[in-house]
Amino acid sequence: MIGQTPGHVTSAAGAAAGAGTCAVIHPNMPAAAAEGRSARANLDEAVALAGAIDLEVVHAEAFELTRPRPATLLGKGAVERIAETLKSLEDCDLAVVNANLTPVQQRNLETAWNVKVIDRTGLILEIFGARARTKEGRLQVDLAALSYQLGRLVRSWTHLERQRGGAGFMGGPGERQIELDRRLIRQRIARLKRELAEVKRTRSLQRRARQRVPYPVVALVGYTNAGKSTLFNRLTGADVVARDQLFATLDPTMRRLDLPGGGPIILSDTVGFISDLPHQLVNAFHATLEEVVEADMVLHVRDIADPETEIQRRDVLGVLNELGMGEDSATPITEAWNKIDLLTPEDLAALEQRIARQDNNPPVAISAVTGQGLDRLTQRIQDQLGTALSELDLDLGFDEGATLAWLYEHGEVLDRRDGEAGIHLRVRLDARTLSQLSMRIDSARQRRLH
Repeated sequence: MIGQTPGHVTSAAGAAAGAGTCAVIHPNMPAAAAEGRSARANLDEAVALAGAIDLEVVHAEAFELTRPRPATLLGKGAVERIAETLKSLEDCDLAVVNANLTPVQQRNLETAWNVKVIDRTGLILEIFGARARTKEGRLQVDLAALSYQLGRLVRSWTHLERQRGGAGFMGGPGERQIELDRRLIRQRIARLKRELAEVKRTRSLQRRARQRVPYPVVALVGYTNAGKSTLFNRLTGADVVARDQLFATLDPTMRRLDLPGGGPIILSDTVGFISDLPHQLVNAFHATLEEVVEADMVLHVRDIADPETEIQRRDVLGVLNELGMGEDSATPITEAWNKIDLLTPEDLAALEQRIARQDNNPPVAISAVTGQGLDRLTQRIQDQLGTALSELDLDLGFDEGATLAWLYEHGEVLDRRDGEAGIHLRVRLDARTLSQLSMRIDSARQRRLH
């Protein structure tokens, strides 16, 4: 058994989860051990998840669970021992079990321990509910939470009522409360799905509008707390929330970035991935990850100083594969090995040797905090996207005003001379815009011939 009492997180009462202090219990499953995940790393992540909604962790422990029990998940001895531990803790009325519990298991543990119990799915849903800011994000969280609560109506309806207001109508005579609750939730789910479909339609229109501007989109992805938002802020000068905290960023953010020696791109910061993400959130947040699917390049930011970095990499690639961004995808994926400022000189030297041995699209070692390696990273982005700029001379007729206006909007006009025969331009364009210009001129001249 691994036990610890971590440094207390600032207590803000953890209103979403219903308690200010909690105990974190991690039963290490055989599947996690087979994947190479250490019980200590899983426990630390669970403690960090609790801290993400300002819960004060007063006790944390991990132990190996060889055979899950249908009634309580944990063995009888573990249930009794933890009950004694919880009883000895002052003012601890919440237990976080870092596993997915069935409604029956959750209810039985609450009875045995005499405290409120939430599982990993419930905890992550609470975090998302506390952090979502955009309309789409809030709709997605509500949809996921309602789907999760359908199986936990007896213990969650009062919480649901408090958070989302009254139902607005009464059930018919003789309708049992549980049936009414289930019907109300399903009606709310249907309404949320309609609202979310409208938000997705709006986002699709916005995406098509962006596609008319020939700026490539680069999506930042990575395990939660890998440093994506810090890198995003460093490159773009934005002020996206960047904390040493899981799920500090939930809502997608996009900013323009002018590459040195290249054209402009759009950089997109996305929600962090995590192992065992609740399936309700995988479905509900699919629209958030559409920015990744539509991107011209994916930049996978990894916390290379984390001992679990390879396992986290597998988790991220697994989600990308579900989105159709696997090895067969035409979208280039480049890894940015972040937080090299936390490595020892010896580890950094070994890391650079690993990179040097990779011939095909090697990773780029960076520190988003110090800025080390960011010049190499922006150069790699430029090389991958072909955004290097070219200068060319161009002669247009006076009747090609539409092309002239297009060049001013999509390129950089360095020089213009209006003569008797037409307009002479010297322009600077990236490879994509140059290709579009060629097709535009050919199409216009073919129309004139016909």
